[in-house]
Order: sequence, then C-alpha cells, then structure tokens
Amino acid sequence: MNHNLKTKFDLCVIGSGPAGIITVLEYVRVNPEKTVLLVEYGFPGQQVKNDLDDSIVIKNLVNHHDPYECTNKGLGGTSLTWGGRCVMYDEIDFLKDRPVINGECTWDVSLFEEVKKHVSATAVYFECGDPVFNVNEIPEFAGSRIAENFKEGDVTDSLLERWSMPTRFGSRYRKELEDCKSITLLEGYEARDFTEPDANGNVSSLTIRNVKNGEVTTVEANSFVLAAGAQESTRILLRNTKLFKNLGFTPPALGKYYQGHVFGKIAGVKFYGDPKKTDYGYLRNPDGTYIRRRFHFTQEFMLKKDLLNTIIWIDNPLYHDYRHKNGAMSFMYLAMITPVLKNMLAPPAIAHSITKGETKTVGKHIWNFLKDLPMSVITPAKIFSQRYLVKRKLPGVFLYNPMNEYSLNFHAEQVPVEQNRMELDQDGETLILHYDLMDADVESVIKSHDEIDKYLRSINCGEVVYWYPKEELAKAVRNVSKDGIHQIGTTRIADTAQEGVVDRDMKLYGTNNVYVCSSSAFPTSGHANPTFFLGAFAVRLANFLK
Repeated sequence: MNHNLKTKFDLCVIGSGPAGIITVLEYVRVNPEKTVLLVEYGFPGQQVKNDLDDSIVIKNLVNHHDPYECTNKGLGGTSLTWGGRCVMYDEIDFLKDRPVINGECTWDVSLFEEVKKHVSATAVYFECGDPVFNVNEIPEFAGSRIAENFKEGDVTDSLLERWSMPTRFGSRYRKELEDCKSITLLEGYEARDFTEPDANGNVSSLTIRNVKNGEVTTVEANSFVLAAGAQESTRILLRNTKLFKNLGFTPPALGKYYQGHVFGKIAGVKFYGDPKKTDYGYLRNPDGTYIRRRFHFTQEFMLKKDLLNTIIWIDNPLYHDYRHKNGAMSFMYLAMITPVLKNMLAPPAIAHSITKGETKTVGKHIWNFLKDLPMSVITPAKIFSQRYLVKRKLPGVFLYNPMNEYSLNFHAEQVPVEQNRMELDQDGETLILHYDLMDADVESVIKSHDEIDKYLRSINCGEVVYWYPKEELAKAVRNVSKDGIHQIGTTRIADTAQEGVVDRDMKLYGTNNVYVCSSSAFPTSGHANPTFFLGAFAVRLANFLK
C-alpha cells in the first residue's frame, strides 16, 4: 500500500462503503497499472460520536431515523450494520410517463438495461449467489407458491430478494485493499474543498482534513468519485458549488427530491389453506444462499391502477404485542429491549422496528415466555446459532403459525418532491434534512393492500385483515413508517443540468472528471433497497473510467 500523497493519483474515491470499495477494486481489476486513493472519514478505534453526524439536523424524527441510526463511519461504511438484503430495481422505476410520480423520473429504460449487464459482477462482490430474482427461474423452486391456492395474476409471489453473508465490506475487503500496491487507503480524513474546474471542466485537486488533528492536505487526481453516501456526498457538493462555475448556475435539483421508502405494517393476512403449505420464511439455494419471495404487482397492473411500486411480504405478528402468545417471540422481544443485549443483536433501526420502543407490557411477555418453556428457549437458541455462529447467517427470524395468520410488511416507493430536501444551514456546514410523507405515498400503500385483499379473495387463497378502521389507515401509515436508511434522489441522474445533477455516466454537470457514485443519484426509489443496485452502478462506473 503506497502512502505517498505527493503523487498525482489516477483516481481518488471519497467514501469506503460498498459503492466506494467496489469502484476501487473493479477499477484496479480493469486498470492494474493505475493508482487509486481511497479516502475514508472514519478510522479504527474511532468513537461513535463524530462531527459529521452531530452536524445533521432532521426536521421530522417521526418518519426519519436519527443520523447515528442511518450511517456508519469507517471502512465498509453502512455495511457494518447492513442486513444483507440484495434487491433489483424494476423496469417500471425507469418509465418517464407514470402519472403517479408527476414527471419526476429523469432516467430511462435504456439505462436500466445497460446497468443490468453488470449485475453478475456485482453479485460476486456482495456474495449473494447467482443474481436471479425470480423464483420461477430457479429449477429447485420453479412453480412453487407462497400459499395453498395461490396463483399468479395481477398479484405475483415470484419476485425474490437475495441475501449476502451479510457481507461487511470493511472486514471482507480490507486485506485486499491494503495488499494492492496501486491502492492507497487513507483513513481518518474528511473531504473538504475542490478546486474550481478549468475551462475544459477538469478539477485538479481536493483538500482533505485530518479528523484527529485538523491538518489539511491537498491531493491531486485525474478523476474524483464521490461515494460518501447520500448525506455526505450531497453536503460536499452543496459546500462546493464552485464545481458548477462553467455551467453558470448550480443545478436546481441539487439537494432536492430526497426519498426513502414508506415502510411498516398496518394489516395482517389470513390464508385459507393448509398452514404447512405456506412459504412464510426463507428458501435456501443449493449453494447455501438465502432467498425470500414477496407479493408484488405486474407492471401493467401498477400502471393501470396508478400505484407506486410496492412489495409486501408476510411476517411475524408484532413482537411487542404480547397477544401473539408466542413464548419465543416474547423472549426475543425482551432481549431487544435489554440495553446491553439489543446493541449486540441488531442495529438500532432494526431493533426499533421490532420493539417500537414499547416497554409497557413486560410482565405479559414474561408470562408468554414461562408458559411456553422449554420451547421459549430452544427455538431462540436454534435461531441464534444460525444467525451468529455460522459464516452465512440466517438473515432474519420467521416463525410458523399454525393458525396460518401472519402480519404484512410493506415497502413502498415514494413520490419525488422538491420539498423533501437536504440543505446547508447559514454556517455552511450543518446539513438540514427535510423529509415527510406525501398523501400520494400514503394513499398508494393503502390501495396496494386493498388490491392484494381483493385478489386473494378472488382466488380463494386468503384475505387481508386490517388492524385499524379504514378512516384511520392513513394516520397509521404515517405513524409506523420510518426511514432515512435508504437515501435517494438528492444528486439525481438526468439528461440536462436543468433537471438533474449528474449525467447517465454519473459525471457531475459542469465538470469533466468528477463523478457521484451514490444512491443519491437515483431519481426514483422504487420498492428496492438501493445498496445492491448501486453496486451495479459502481461496477459500471469503474469500467467506464478505464
């Protein structure tokens, strides 16, 4: 590993999450003679509290997680607490003429087809097996259904999510990064100020600041890639509007159209058939990778009904509701509200999704636990061994219900709107996040549940059971949904600088050698967790830069 910062690098990548690491490793793979500098804010032994997260102000903590629950500093970035879910975007996410998103789709289907060519290489980095995302294309499971009597029509059950180890990119790829002589890994440095682009749009250097002592260093490179996550990549650009000097204006979309996903539970499902024929948990491929199916809608149906892209999967009853009367679930709930244990078992955002902060009925959970002994202990012990004592971990916990009743977890697209945005405060440093749910977001979630209910009833498979009166559903969606983990839209791809911030090659408008490799470049959120698909963009960018 070369530490000579006086050298001009071929490529400088800022941020070492999955996108940054994949960009670096793939770039070196196709350009073995080139030199790369990878700059990371975090460093080994760093305290959790840090200046970047401390200088973020979130205006809506009901629907957006605290900064410390959204990102991680250090090599590997947010993959340090990432669950490992790998999901593909859909063609509908790239359609420009969907009325439901008000003309705010600024990429196109041809780009989708182009990025898909890099999905196989991406799956290798994520260690999630063959990138097949439809159960009907896997011989071992083709034709199997989610529940007795289910058949595919307007509603499908064949769309898959795949799961990585989960792969912690920092620990997984540190040795490879450090052993490569053409890569310089610089930890504990914050990217600060770019020089203005010259007449040809080339930016020559960037100042970086030592996080420990404040010392400032200048680094030179032929190309720069911002892969510091949506918040920090956007903050750097908001602080460096000089990069747009040759445009004569700052792209109006910069910092705007911030999206995540609408996420939560407002209902359950009651299947009519044999509970032993319900596919409530994970399938496992012959190669050992885990996959899981979800309810989805065909593209034609979503367009016909003007629905936002939404997936819904069957899930356990609410852990914090003691009325499930399941001793194992109560035991796991109690573990998740125990201060020391909860930090060991799950990231804060996931722990909150399980407990909802509820601690009022501990006694009733203890009773559930006692009455189900010894299975209250045996079942969690088996799950613990599968989740923590093997290399490829069980991604989550789903328990069989003999009543064939499960909750429904929705994960839905948001409408891109200008008022959801990131902006700098007057000090030029503090990042203010404005984030809210739109009426269209909420209405689409409710309509999606209604359509699944009608479909299940029409094929005599089951029914949706709402947990709230119809008139209270909108309020319930707003109360349960909380994101900020998936940060999308603030540096979006578009054909012009009037519409977006980067072009289809992720190159920053107004420059010739600065790129943004972040889910902030995605104009639409779809239903998908963005990490995997961003990895495909990273592979594509690294090959483009050669």
